[in-house]
Amino acid sequence: KKNTTTQRDLKVISKTTMASLKVPSNFPLPEDDAEQLHKAFSGWGTNEKLIISILAHRNSAQRSLIRSVYAATYNEDLLKALDKELSSDFERAVMLWTLDPAERDAYLAKESTKMFTKNNWVLVEIACTRSAVELFKVKQAYQARYKKSLEEDVAQHTSGDLRKLLLPLVSTFRYEGDDVNMMLARSEAKLLHEKVSEKAFNDDDFIRILTTRSKAQLGATLNHYNNEHGNSINKNLKEGSDDDYLKLLRAAITCLTYPEKHFEKVLRLAINKMGTDEWGLTRVVTTRTEVDMERIKEEYQRRNSVPLDRAVAKDTSGDYEDMLVALLGHGDV
Repeated sequence: KKNTTTQRDLKVISKTTMASLKVPSNFPLPEDDAEQLHKAFSGWGTNEKLIISILAHRNSAQRSLIRSVYAATYNEDLLKALDKELSSDFERAVMLWTLDPAERDAYLAKESTKMFTKNNWVLVEIACTRSAVELFKVKQAYQARYKKSLEEDVAQHTSGDLRKLLLPLVSTFRYEGDDVNMMLARSEAKLLHEKVSEKAFNDDDFIRILTTRSKAQLGATLNHYNNEHGNSINKNLKEGSDDDYLKLLRAAITCLTYPEKHFEKVLRLAINKMGTDEWGLTRVVTTRTEVDMERIKEEYQRRNSVPLDRAVAKDTSGDYEDMLVALLGHGDV
């Protein structure tokens, strides 16, 4: 009886129609999925196609249930089983996807502060494209897993202007509502323009506005900036475009106001490089499939005149390709 309720509750397939995830209308019980996955690991070789057909078509609540049932039934963590059976880019995609979103972000944030995988862009993405509650959950997951705070690690692994921007970005808890104060938007647009004109990009007030205002308020401020000065703030910040701090500042502004534009750029650079940046590609697909991947696909098509799934298929192969293309909403459910 209890299981039926859980299944019904899980029919909230996605919090937004902008997700590209395709979930079957009559999906199996988590017990059946766990059993099928266990079969995929048994015998000679691994049945990768079966793993993709299940995991690439379950939402985060369903994946979480499958993990619980798998652990209870086979006395092993599903992630450990996957780690043993899979390898390379395909393994990374499946592992990241199977994690709970907050756990996944905590893992990506940790990775982005390590010496060899250091990547401040990832911290900006997590801090600026997640909701206030999502970011809070990431920080909880981070503490639970790494026994220290995300803020601690960010402070330790950055310095100067980068630290001055990143630390308040990951520390903030923004107001999420649509209320906007137009007078404030006007005065802060003026202040931002003054600071840009003075090239005072690391000014305390400049950083305070970007790191504390709600996304709606910031949107109003930057629209006013644009209308008043005939240029978007990011255009004005492009002058010192080789400066790491300014690049990060522009990325933060894009992530806060137009996230699909940021993710399209990450994908474009990941795919069009000499050799694919699999880490960037996997990160964007696994973190955005349940959020706004349809928007990102539209943006990609508009910018590159090629559907994203075709670009991904051309640049990847095998099980890795099949997994990504399934998450992009193609392939059989």
